[in-house]
Amino acid sequence: MGNMLETLRNAFKIADLRKKLIFTIFMLLVFRFGSHIPVPGVDEKVFQEAFGKLGALGGLMDIISGGSLKAATIFAMSITPYINSSIIMQLLTVAIPRLERLQKEGEEGRKKIQQYVRYGTVVLGFFQASVMFISLSNMNSLKDKSFFSYLTIALALTAGTAFLMWLGEQITEKGVGNGISLLIFAGIVSRAPQGGVTLYENFATQGVYGVVMLVIILAVFLGVIAAVIWVNQAERRLPVQYAKRVVGRKMYGGQSTHIPIKVNLAGVIPIIFAMSIMMFPSTIVSLFGGDKNSGWVSFFSNPDKGLGAIGYSLVYSILIIFFTFFYSIIQFNPIEIANNLKKNGGIIPSVRPGKPTSDYISKVLGRITWFGGFFLAAVTVFPIIIGNLTGFQGIWFGGTAVLILVGVALETVKQIESMMLMRHYKGFLE
Repeated sequence: MGNMLETLRNAFKIADLRKKLIFTIFMLLVFRFGSHIPVPGVDEKVFQEAFGKLGALGGLMDIISGGSLKAATIFAMSITPYINSSIIMQLLTVAIPRLERLQKEGEEGRKKIQQYVRYGTVVLGFFQASVMFISLSNMNSLKDKSFFSYLTIALALTAGTAFLMWLGEQITEKGVGNGISLLIFAGIVSRAPQGGVTLYENFATQGVYGVVMLVIILAVFLGVIAAVIWVNQAERRLPVQYAKRVVGRKMYGGQSTHIPIKVNLAGVIPIIFAMSIMMFPSTIVSLFGGDKNSGWVSFFSNPDKGLGAIGYSLVYSILIIFFTFFYSIIQFNPIEIANNLKKNGGIIPSVRPGKPTSDYISKVLGRITWFGGFFLAAVTVFPIIIGNLTGFQGIWFGGTAVLILVGVALETVKQIESMMLMRHYKGFLE
């Protein structure tokens, strides 16, 4: 933490970095201002009463949106349609050869793919807004259920998401850090005071027992932060030796390097996938006016009901581990890495080039992915278990929120440090 504050303090001493940081802060303030603009035609009080029945997963969606969902503002959908569009495009890039070629064309190809992501964001945003309108109508949270009201609400919500997408891209281009990630970061941080008040109110009136439970929960929370930082920074380095070769009068190669494989290669993507699937049954039932708290659907909408928290946590964990493997395989291709090593004269010591190398990398990746998957599952389901043991459903202290906060903070500080380093070398050369 001290190193992070020192980095920010030094960055403010540099004129160009100071401008970038001020621009980023200003854009985040615009985001927070927009989070208080209500969607026209929604009865906020009635909606908040209905929203309270959505359970823990609904609470997590509200945390990611910075409270905009519960308050029924124009940013209620947050940036989730953009995230979903990006994930879909990544999957399509693997499945469709034309998109894969486009991705390998360099900057122009990536710009074209990004344009597709923007179009996908608007389409998914309008679809999600339409579903939200039907849900609001079933909750009797609308002042008017006419077609004009539908267009007004759907377009307002879609425009809010599109504006957030633009805001995030402006931060990425002219500010510091990844704009989309920082918007989610700001939304989660904005809910911290309310999370602290809720935690205090749950245990302040319970005497010594309440104080002990408060200390235990805070200790577990700090322990999760430390574990997330450790895993986010951890990587397995495969040693690589390049053979010496002479081209003309120059000698190339001969150096030793390594291939870094991050332990948490998939980030929070598996959790987002798993969360979407777990929410799907109750969302569909609610969409058509059914009771999501009855029958088998209650298993997905209420972790403390139905088959119980253990069964719910088990299914959730299996989905997270599955998607961790799925996304890691997409992101890290052992066969392609082995072929590139062979072309450039690189070998992993004690491993033959070609298929043995790809098999070895796959084996190492598999072991790391198992650990990463179990870790993501553990930090995601632990708040559910803690909540059932203590009676405190403080979703803000959940593992998903901590993963996002820690990951974004580390990446932003790294980018600031790299900018400072580049400026240092530039000044030295000049």
